Amino acid sequence: MKTFYNVYAICAFAALGGGLFGFDISSMSGVLGTNGYLNYFGHPAGYRQGGITASMPAGSLFGALISSFIADKLSRRTAIQVASVIWIIGSVFQTAANGVALLCVGRVVAGICVGIASSVVPVYQAEIAPKEIRGRVVSLQQWAITWGILIQYFIQYGASFVDGGPKAPNQGTGAFRIPWGIQIVPAFILLVGMFFFPKSPRWLASKDRWEEAIQTLAHLHGGGDVNHPKVLAEYQEIEEALRFEREQAINSYAALVQPRILKRVILGMSIQMWSQLCGMNIMMYYIVYIMKGAGIGDELLTASIQYIINVTLTLPAILWLDRFGRRPSMLIGSFGMMSFLFISGAIQASFGAPNPDPKDKDISWVMKGHPSASKGVVACSYLFVATFATTWGPTSWTYPSEIFPPKVRAKAVSLSTASNWAWNCALAFAVPPLLWSINWKMYMIFATFNGLAFIHMFLTAPETKGKTLEEMDDVFDSGRPAWKGVPKGSRLDQLQKDIEKGELKVQHGLTGAGTTTHTETVEPKTV
Repeated sequence: MKTFYNVYAICAFAALGGGLFGFDISSMSGVLGTNGYLNYFGHPAGYRQGGITASMPAGSLFGALISSFIADKLSRRTAIQVASVIWIIGSVFQTAANGVALLCVGRVVAGICVGIASSVVPVYQAEIAPKEIRGRVVSLQQWAITWGILIQYFIQYGASFVDGGPKAPNQGTGAFRIPWGIQIVPAFILLVGMFFFPKSPRWLASKDRWEEAIQTLAHLHGGGDVNHPKVLAEYQEIEEALRFEREQAINSYAALVQPRILKRVILGMSIQMWSQLCGMNIMMYYIVYIMKGAGIGDELLTASIQYIINVTLTLPAILWLDRFGRRPSMLIGSFGMMSFLFISGAIQASFGAPNPDPKDKDISWVMKGHPSASKGVVACSYLFVATFATTWGPTSWTYPSEIFPPKVRAKAVSLSTASNWAWNCALAFAVPPLLWSINWKMYMIFATFNGLAFIHMFLTAPETKGKTLEEMDDVFDSGRPAWKGVPKGSRLDQLQKDIEKGELKVQHGLTGAGTTTHTETVEPKTV
């Protein structure tokens, strides 16, 4: 079977796992305004709708926690394929749902897939990519999420017009069964396509499959030449890192609570927590309610513009994250999102009033007769999404995937992602009643969370751009405050230069066309 080694192709295709996450986000928001969904499932609202929405992130929390077992045992690539199979099963349950119970079961099963994929895909991408473009290719995960949101939303928008349209009193079930069935397609493509891409060279090395590891590195970063200086330098970095971890003789679970690792685990979990508490996924799940409260005529169409902004403005972050850096991205993003939420909340407080319609069980606070104020709320919503898309969106997946040592990387990233899903689940369940009971004050709460995230990241998140995965110990264990920055340059570059000059020889166990010689060694050249 032919294997493709183009780094961009590998990481872009694997990012389809993130696309499944995006499909789920808008699988709810797109049907909330259709009578087909509302009539069939008994007009769910408040905690009932919150429970339906939260069932997916609940499954994702479980999936994230088990992801490291699959990824470490079977490989990162196989874990992504396992997730694809689980997604197909969950989608079948949702499409065939005959009530709220089976719908929730299907969303839990699909959520397990999303939890596994959202944990493993960034790790796979980070272990495949060279340091110069690692931020860019891991950011493809977030871009795929935005595409999944957009594609599924428009599929649902189109499906909403079946049987007379979303406001038709007797609209049929096709409004939700069609889009929920179509989402099987990308999972099947991901399942089959991953067979044509390599396993992570760092995972192969961790299993002492050094011949395969060096061959994979050569194809990825050296044009197939196992003696390319860059390949030898990276091989040496991986070998030294694994040797150090093994010399510690510590169980990987015990290593997670060592002080030098624990602070990174807490940082990774915190970044994923703040990515939820910033309010972005609430904007995605319940944007229809927000637009309805703002008095927008066609809330489904207006909400779709937000999804387009999300896709479009993630692209600049992908292109510039490795130049601009992770730290400035998070700081600027937190400040911007805080500002737009405070403004939006203030507008609603000033121009809104309790909902006079006693039959409307979705929203308790509306703005009517103030078109300029309504446009202001919509503008703040769009600017908030634009800020997230260019900053925290890609960075929140990139940063946790790159800061951990090899022995604990999959487990630590799974904990970080589990934090994402724990907060996602809590918010998905709590926001409908929260939006109902405190309305505009909810914006002030999430704005405050962004302010706290700004302070936290300023104090604890050092810059990681331009460093190899094996250099993260130097970044985090130096004792240097996060706000003082890290020295420029990379040890890998110096190793490569030494090899090119002949000042360092690296023997990797392969000579010629795959002939096995002796174990890997490093020896300085005698001058």
